[in-house]
Amino acid sequence: MPDWSYHPMFRPVLSRLGAGWSREFIYRSMGVVSSLPGGRSFIKLLGHMTPADSLHHVTDGVHYKSVVGVSARLDPKGTGAKTLGSLGISMLEAGPVSLQAKDAPDPEIDWQKEKIYFSSKEPAQSLETCKRAVSMFEGPSLVTIDKSMTADQSVEIINDMKGAAKGFILREHQIEAAEHAEVAYLLQQADALNTTMLELPYIKGVVIESPKKEYQYTFTEHDQALPACMKAIKEIHAVSKELTVIVKGAVKEPADAKMLCDAGASLLLLEEGYVFSGPGLPKRINELMLEEEPKEENAAGAMWGLLFGLAILIGGMIALGFSMTRIILPYDEQFIGMTRAEIEAFNPAVLAFMAHDRMALAGTMISGGILYIQLARHGLSKRLHWVKIAFHTAAITGFLGIFAFIGYGYFDWLHGVFWLVLLPIYLASFYLTKKSHAFPSSSNRTNSRAWKLSNIGQLLFVMLGAMIMVGGIVITIIGMTGVFVATDLGYLCVTPEMLQAVNERLIPVIAHDRAGFGSALISVGLMVLLLALWGFREGAAWVWNTIAIGALPAFTAGIATHFVIGYTTFIHLLPVYLLVIIYVAGLTLSYPFLKKNAAMN
Repeated sequence: MPDWSYHPMFRPVLSRLGAGWSREFIYRSMGVVSSLPGGRSFIKLLGHMTPADSLHHVTDGVHYKSVVGVSARLDPKGTGAKTLGSLGISMLEAGPVSLQAKDAPDPEIDWQKEKIYFSSKEPAQSLETCKRAVSMFEGPSLVTIDKSMTADQSVEIINDMKGAAKGFILREHQIEAAEHAEVAYLLQQADALNTTMLELPYIKGVVIESPKKEYQYTFTEHDQALPACMKAIKEIHAVSKELTVIVKGAVKEPADAKMLCDAGASLLLLEEGYVFSGPGLPKRINELMLEEEPKEENAAGAMWGLLFGLAILIGGMIALGFSMTRIILPYDEQFIGMTRAEIEAFNPAVLAFMAHDRMALAGTMISGGILYIQLARHGLSKRLHWVKIAFHTAAITGFLGIFAFIGYGYFDWLHGVFWLVLLPIYLASFYLTKKSHAFPSSSNRTNSRAWKLSNIGQLLFVMLGAMIMVGGIVITIIGMTGVFVATDLGYLCVTPEMLQAVNERLIPVIAHDRAGFGSALISVGLMVLLLALWGFREGAAWVWNTIAIGALPAFTAGIATHFVIGYTTFIHLLPVYLLVIIYVAGLTLSYPFLKKNAAMN
């Protein structure tokens, strides 16, 4: 559930449901998905939220993939532990754990004011529930012991969970139990620090809880939580700079996390801000931490990737020229056994129909070439891992499309030659970029209006890529099976049987064109999809430019050719019209985030 689906689609629905019900629905639904074969990989595919290796660090002997963890208040039943790790969460606060489980009323959410009102009577997990959550989470867990537990009872819990938990969070009255834990932290309110407790033995550090605003039966995070936590970090480090500081709450947007870490926080436990900023907050924080990371250059890999895209672009332009003039080539005529003039004499619409397929393919090739060139220039050159995956997945898919050409018995030798020319160029780019593992940084600091609009724009581009892919799959299948749809036959004013009776090789050539066009659409749609899924970052003007410029040739050729040949049936062109609307809306909504903020940066 990335931000592009959470904010435009799911949050409006979830806001109408109870907090507890919606929370469990999300966790259990994602749990079902992650339990399926490839489920976790699918969740990671959507968000690409794995933290960069350079963010890995060791705190108090425990290895963390990043500074970002999640508060136990957001998963009181432990049902989210199985999937939170796939969302960029590196550490789980489990609990509060008690020798006997306790229920509590579900929190209430004010979506307008962005406040969560937790019950003053907080729930507690049993040892069994807590152990299960810790075992399901794919990272280290810190276990908070319920405030009702005495020091002796805390010792019992620590001894029972020593093998599972990486550390324990205790309150002042439980502090004697700390000597039984390898790693123990003292929980304190940011606005009520007891600095005399900080020099006690066996304490590795402090978990600062953001100040709360108390009501009769509930509490919520104070509006001044961030400055209070910043002040508390300073006071703790005045006592000892060796103490680890973990901040619980106070983070609503990436800039808050950066400020806390710059002030000296070692780990962060997201709380209310995670709900309102969305599931992408950990990724945004992690990428902001990489803001000044140096980028390793890969000029050779980028050059071969650029040449690959350039070759496809030039091939598309040549194909466009033929489709607008001669339409069919001598080897087509030789295979069919009819000249261009003979086909035109039989039915001019047949030749025009073939031109329309070939022109659409040419436009798609030009668009694909532009996308490959842009990915090479801006991504392969910086060894970006996500660009490597997007580039090579689309390229390999495109190469496999050659098998669709022969689905109806006609192999175009010119396409085969083009395939052989492209292959060594591609293999060179693959070899030189296979070790690309760099992660992108981001300058996004706030939940600005531009960011909120970009979530809708990103959703539209995800839809655009997916719809192009689906359209490509459908066209490929049609090209390999029935060849024509009803509107095609209406335009041609002939039946397949009539074409077959005139020349049994006409349909295989048309089928070859259709399948080739479909496979090209699949490859381009896949690139657009992955670019939309993984490329959206504040100020990433090249992503906006790539989609804006890259889609134009395909749309222009696809629409213009229909009007040129007079094939303007509305229902036939409706999918293209819909794609253009989505394309324009996506560009408009994402412009302030990707382009305008690029100029500001």
